Amino acid sequence: MEADGALDPAALERELRAAVAADERRERENEAKLRAVRQRVPSYEEFRNIVLASHLKPLEKKDKMGKRRNVLWNPCAVRAKAPQASDVEIPQELDQLPGTSAEFYRDWRRCLKSGREKYQFLLELGGEALGRIFQADLGFGLLGEFLTVLAENICHEDRDAVLQILQSLSGTKRFGLNVDLLSESEKESSRDLLRKLRNMSGGYGTAGHPSSPAGCGAEREAPLMDSSLQREAEEDRRVMELRKCYRVN
Repeated sequence: MEADGALDPAALERELRAAVAADERRERENEAKLRAVRQRVPSYEEFRNIVLASHLKPLEKKDKMGKRRNVLWNPCAVRAKAPQASDVEIPQELDQLPGTSAEFYRDWRRCLKSGREKYQFLLELGGEALGRIFQADLGFGLLGEFLTVLAENICHEDRDAVLQILQSLSGTKRFGLNVDLLSESEKESSRDLLRKLRNMSGGYGTAGHPSSPAGCGAEREAPLMDSSLQREAEEDRRVMELRKCYRVN
């Protein structure tokens, strides 16, 4: 709504389009799942690939024959070279961050080309926004992709942000089912990610905490170190809880 209380037709249209796109995606993925079951695919990997490729359309005869066409028949297949710089920025096509699952799915599939871009995109959104976007429905296969991207790109300064993302995703609807459907490689990414998070603790050990401090300087330093130890203990507890949620042994 606008400041004066009037409805914004453009915003309503965007929300309607996003809702329609989300419904179409869910229907398309459900049909692909049923088709895979009817075909009795021999492995989970094939089942998953059929669902993830449900948005693709087969080439028609006119697409394969005749004079060369300059228009791409499937824009979802476009892939650009990933930037080499370490400080990857969000692509300029994303003039604003998504507010719905349909908008997220569109941007994730079409605009983000490399794992590093996807990682920055997740950090830019943050755990709170991701939890809100996917509160009702976390699309099939997305959880595994998130875990893989986070495991491959996480660094120490992003530890808190990644912890928050994992906590928010664990509160989404049908989270347990999404964990059950992780592939073996995605489960390994989950183990790798949580192992890295555990190893990124501040590491205030006994060597950094004098057992018998002497002098005013040591007395002033002790409360600060105690606070740091408490913070690290809290983060370690969060990691242990996440290991249970994501069923990492």
